[in-house]
Amino acid sequence: MFREIPTVLTAEEIIDKMFRRAKKVEVPLSRNKLFMHRNLSIAKIFTARDVAVSTLKRYVEKFPYINKMHPFYRSLLDLLVDKNEYKKSLASINWAVGRIESFADKYSRKIRGAGSVDDILKLRREFYGRASSIIKDIAPQLRYLGEVREVMKKLPSIEPAIHTIVIAGYPNVGKSELVKKLSTAKPEIASYPFTTKGIIVGHMDTKEGRIQIIDTPGLLDRPLEKRNKIEKQAILALRYLADLIVFLLDPSETCGYSLKAQEKLLEEIRADFSVPILVVENKADLLCRESEYLKISAKTGKGVDMLVDLIMERVNIHSQVQRHL
Repeated sequence: MFREIPTVLTAEEIIDKMFRRAKKVEVPLSRNKLFMHRNLSIAKIFTARDVAVSTLKRYVEKFPYINKMHPFYRSLLDLLVDKNEYKKSLASINWAVGRIESFADKYSRKIRGAGSVDDILKLRREFYGRASSIIKDIAPQLRYLGEVREVMKKLPSIEPAIHTIVIAGYPNVGKSELVKKLSTAKPEIASYPFTTKGIIVGHMDTKEGRIQIIDTPGLLDRPLEKRNKIEKQAILALRYLADLIVFLLDPSETCGYSLKAQEKLLEEIRADFSVPILVVENKADLLCRESEYLKISAKTGKGVDMLVDLIMERVNIHSQVQRHL
């Protein structure tokens, strides 16, 4: 979605592009000088119009409408851009398209009725001036959309419509290792504006369809009270993405965090997310204690098949619930 957004030209670049194309326009020579200049000027006006309009329309069409976005992306953009300014900017671009089209029609009609070459050239210059002024009027909006494009390019490439498993737990408990073990292809590192490491996105191809598995380093891996406001909101954005959270505990504590601290983080996530949470103890190759939780080793693969079965069971239950809503 965001990769299709074109580079936003400045007002000066659009005007320059418009006049360069118009300058190249030619029409067949004619003995009737007035007739030839009339056709040439109208052709130049329409060419300049088409360049400006097609460039601006492309922005209106390719920049996504916020209200049509998945709530996950909407909530992220709430943190990163001024949504009202974004909407106003697209509306201004759309306004400019209509004005340029209107002036092109108006001046082409005037040129058809002009009685001299001087009048034709004067009207053509007037159109150029009007069209240039319109584009200069929206220069701030073009600059703003250029900035928004850079922000949108950094949003993660994920598929919100498919079942998504979010892996949570303290650093070094084996989350990224588990994503790799569950994925049927090599996971990708997707950019994410709230973590320097980028999120890790893997996929499981199953009989029920594709499942997305995501590890969010820097987000669901430390207590919420240690986070700033933006980080907290970014975490809450994951509510719209997660169908299931797999929370990894490391009872061996080789991750560097006590089991008590890990369990406290688990309770915080339970309080903040209204989605099912599957608690799993990793590193069973190092320590396998007695508890109610599934024991796995993402490193050796022990218990991972049972984890897949549990994930599929939860996915199927979720699907049945959704069908009845």
